[in-house]
Amino acid sequence: MAEDERTSDAITLFAAPHIVAEAAPSPGEPAGTLRLRSADPLGSYPVSVLHSLRAWADAGPDHPLVAERNPDGAWRTCGYGAAAAAAEAIGQALLDRGLRPDRPLLVLSGNSVNHLLVTLGAMTAGIPVAPVSVAYSLQSRDHLRIRAIAELIRPGAVFAEEAGRFGAALDAAVRDTAAPAIVASGHRPGAEQFGDLLATTPGADVRAAFAGLTPDTVAKLLFTSGSTGTPKGVINTHRMLSANQQMMRQAWPFLTAERPVIVDWLPWSHTFGGNHNMDMVLTSGGTLYVDAGRPAPGLFAQTIANLSDVPPTVYFNVPAGYAQLVPALEADPAFAERFFSRLRLAFNAAAALPAGLRTRLTDLARRTTGRAIPVTGSWGATETGPAVTTAHFGYEDARCIGVPLPGAEVKLVPAEEGTYEIRARGPMVTPGYYGRPDLTAAAFDDEGFYRSGDAVAFAVPGDLNAGLVFRGRIAEDFKLATGTFVRVGALRAALLSAAPVLSDAVLSGENRDEVGALAWLNPAQAARQLGVTPQPAGDLIIDDGLQRLLADALTAHNDEAGSSMRIGRLLVMAEPADLDAGEITDKGYVNQRTVLARRAGLVEMLYADPVPPGVVVARRTA
Repeated sequence: MAEDERTSDAITLFAAPHIVAEAAPSPGEPAGTLRLRSADPLGSYPVSVLHSLRAWADAGPDHPLVAERNPDGAWRTCGYGAAAAAAEAIGQALLDRGLRPDRPLLVLSGNSVNHLLVTLGAMTAGIPVAPVSVAYSLQSRDHLRIRAIAELIRPGAVFAEEAGRFGAALDAAVRDTAAPAIVASGHRPGAEQFGDLLATTPGADVRAAFAGLTPDTVAKLLFTSGSTGTPKGVINTHRMLSANQQMMRQAWPFLTAERPVIVDWLPWSHTFGGNHNMDMVLTSGGTLYVDAGRPAPGLFAQTIANLSDVPPTVYFNVPAGYAQLVPALEADPAFAERFFSRLRLAFNAAAALPAGLRTRLTDLARRTTGRAIPVTGSWGATETGPAVTTAHFGYEDARCIGVPLPGAEVKLVPAEEGTYEIRARGPMVTPGYYGRPDLTAAAFDDEGFYRSGDAVAFAVPGDLNAGLVFRGRIAEDFKLATGTFVRVGALRAALLSAAPVLSDAVLSGENRDEVGALAWLNPAQAARQLGVTPQPAGDLIIDDGLQRLLADALTAHNDEAGSSMRIGRLLVMAEPADLDAGEITDKGYVNQRTVLARRAGLVEMLYADPVPPGVVVARRTA
């Protein structure tokens, strides 16, 4: 790694990795099973991130913790001192209303100052917080997931940011539980106002509850995507959250040297936004600006405006977000100069970042600033707090997920085609699923390692410090009729890198002669490359210019690919992935098998002869 990638303005970005391995298969595990860990011991950490909040509040109560846009566009800011005081008041109010460890607080809200304050208040009082995805509230038509979650946890109260927008979701949450509603704005018959909680005088109860917090106290219940059924409530203890932040601080020492500034849309109902990012701000005394935009039609302009107004020091996103951001930066040099002006690093998680997109981002950063700005990644899960590995070093392969963080143990169990299933153990790992001992038992092996179901391989065989590369979900991979094994995760990332005009895709081909792809369009990139945005024609998007572009991309990709990485045909779907049908998770990640099953007619169209209109066929070259 070049010196300018390790340091910036005399601040060390990354600690050097020191990874050790041992061959230690358990009885019944295959030969070649390995364990990896950092040789650097995990340092001490507080009982909870709330203790960090209070320490920063004592040191500088006026320093901004969180900010959001008011209706007039100005930033509403809440400082550390005000947040700590509000947490005590809200915690006391919730205890007064009978909430307790077995009567959690259910939260129906997007990211907001009020959402953060009610979360801190409940956690201060030892009351678990269960934030529910906004997609379940506002995009779902049947609200079955909300009803299932409420039935599982039996909340002591339900908080909603807005009575009107979340009215149907509130109805679903209280339908079978009779839990009282608390709203921050608007009117709902019988609901309490959030302002009443803020006006409560803290007393002995909340002080005793805070003093009684232990590392094993449940802080949150975070729900997995539910793409294959009812969402599972992952128990998040204070140990998980606090330990994971210490792990990150040891890998990223710059967090101890300067207080981070983050502009973030990632939802707090999920571990990436709500734990990794928000807890990093709390632990490091930083400031989080709530981005009400997101990588979705009609909303990304808000993200651009917010990033132009407040350039971040660390930037977090998922591949869909970078697919929107990079073209916007390329099209507007002034925006790029502003965005990169104080950026230490850009961070991707949740899925592999297409290599072409990563290269465009790193090249743009260097052209704009004259310095290297690392684009790095990580691996983890809702069950792991979330970070297990991170790439705190330079690397070329965009699939790199780094090395185990200090305190994390990784077990690599041989799978197919030279890959391993990655499993995790350590203080950041969940004790299990709320109210589901059967799921808990199935999620762990005999040594207590969490079974992820994800496949990885060594980036550089023989070099442990070069890290691991992500190879996709084991359950998604398949074999062609020829016996060729297809790694879906790697091939999907390669396709999106070769054809940035696509926003996402699922791959078909199990027991067939070649791989096909059902894809969705990236409208912003299409407009940039074609000059127009192609429009739907029935079930497909059919456009001569788009089809020529995709045929060229497929042909170029196949010319460089091995037999398991070639894609023979592709079509672009007009219908977006359906949340209620389980085609897409609330985080925006596509469920490969559900899409293929629900759209079996389109899969058959891919392989039909003669080739139907709208199906792109890769040209065969010598």
